[in-house]
Amino acid sequence: MRFALFLAWAHLTRRPLQTSLALLGVGVGVAVLLAALSLTNGFVSGLVRATLKAYPHLVLFSFTEDLPPLPPHPEVESAAPFAATKALLTRPAEGARGPGVDFATLVGLGEGGEALYPELGLRLAPGGVYLGAALMQSLGAVVGDRVYALSATQERVALRVLGSFRTGNYLLDSGYAFVDLASVEKLAGLKAQGYQVRLKDPWRAKEVGVALAGTRFFPQAWQDTQRTLLEQLTLQKRVLGILVFLIVAVAALGVANLLVLKVVEKTPEIALLRAMGASRLTVGLVFALEGVFLGVGGVLLGNLLGYLLCLYLALRPLDLPGELYFLTHLPVEMRFSDFLAVSGASLCATFLSALLPLFRALRVQPGVVLR
Repeated sequence: MRFALFLAWAHLTRRPLQTSLALLGVGVGVAVLLAALSLTNGFVSGLVRATLKAYPHLVLFSFTEDLPPLPPHPEVESAAPFAATKALLTRPAEGARGPGVDFATLVGLGEGGEALYPELGLRLAPGGVYLGAALMQSLGAVVGDRVYALSATQERVALRVLGSFRTGNYLLDSGYAFVDLASVEKLAGLKAQGYQVRLKDPWRAKEVGVALAGTRFFPQAWQDTQRTLLEQLTLQKRVLGILVFLIVAVAALGVANLLVLKVVEKTPEIALLRAMGASRLTVGLVFALEGVFLGVGGVLLGNLLGYLLCLYLALRPLDLPGELYFLTHLPVEMRFSDFLAVSGASLCATFLSALLPLFRALRVQPGVVLR
């Protein structure tokens, strides 16, 4: 074992440039794969966080016209009656500013509604409205302006702009507005449709919804309304991981190419060692150890480069056009499980690529070579 280890190390250090390039190839492939997975994790988590800033964890629609009381549950942080409707928002021309017009979803919240979205800083008042940041910009409105909401039944309600909110999800920032429940009732003739509920753990929304619904409510968890988006993001991560892993596979083939060349170059030495009494196991172990050195070294280098790259992208996140990607910047989320999975898959690819030169070395016949 010690003799094989000595020979393997001597072979790798004799051609440092080739060895460094092989290590760098594996390392860069691993680093790119880790960065891609971390960016995908960040995109998914960032989109979910941004969405839940202005989207209820759980909605309970009442089966009856009269809203029944909400039963208690330990997972519920806050709840409030609500009614939502589509409306056309208009802002009349004023001074040097032209008019503004845009469609929006008006969410009317009853008592305790501000606690549903603590990150938005809502302070609802009768006849007041909070606009999404992009919606406010589209209307050209400022705090204190008067805007008018027009419903499908041609009812019109005047609202005073109390402020704006920004979630980071462009769809919400450009299409949502929060008002008091009475304004929606006056605009669309709707009474409270049910409850919007905020939970301690949003991922338990389905379970809690079933527990609270009974026969009086129809539960709708945020995972159901955002199901298509979540499935698309999961599929995107899988496809991206497979495609980027091909980089690691190409680097592993580079390792195989390097080791095959070494076997061809060292064929006379292999024959001489066999003639001097070295076993096939010892010869094979030399090239197996070379594959281990290159694989482990490349993976360690890739983990380091990937970690540093992710840190850089976390400190200086990439800007995104919100109307295309929903988020205005691309966050990074590193997961230890991804590092383990990528390292394991990369090591397997490298070790498998080392089998070809290993078998070639084992097939060397000393008598034929030395003859």
